[in-house]
Amino acid sequence: MFGELLKRLTQPGDDALPDEDARLALTALLVRVARSDNDYSAGEKDRIDQIIAQRYGLGPGATSALRSEAEALEAEAPDTVRFTRAIKDAVPYEERRAVVQALWQVVLADGSRAQEEDALVRMVTNFLGISDRDSALARQAVDGGA
Repeated sequence: MFGELLKRLTQPGDDALPDEDARLALTALLVRVARSDNDYSAGEKDRIDQIIAQRYGLGPGATSALRSEAEALEAEAPDTVRFTRAIKDAVPYEERRAVVQALWQVVLADGSRAQEEDALVRMVTNFLGISDRDSALARQAVDGGA
């Protein structure tokens, strides 16, 4: 179903992803982080919906549809290393930096930082080309400066 998008993500190329594909790939990354602790909660789904609705100006129906598509893409996507490196190559830096903050929002949506989620965000941040300092600042912004 997502073969063409996965092909564009994982084959070398200098072209940026079309907006619709970038939205889907980045939302799938949010889903991957939320699923990493094997507890994909309603709170995490709600947070993902809030993030993508605000980020992309979507209504409830479009938000739900994008998350559903992203859940399916995430299930088919290659390993996290290849997937995030592909996003790094296809998505502008500023958008990737904003995604790190969104990833922390998803991790903290259920009120705790599971080790699996924390480790995955740290790895993803590195593969997206975002510094540890910028990731920490993003987390602090989400976590109220803690």
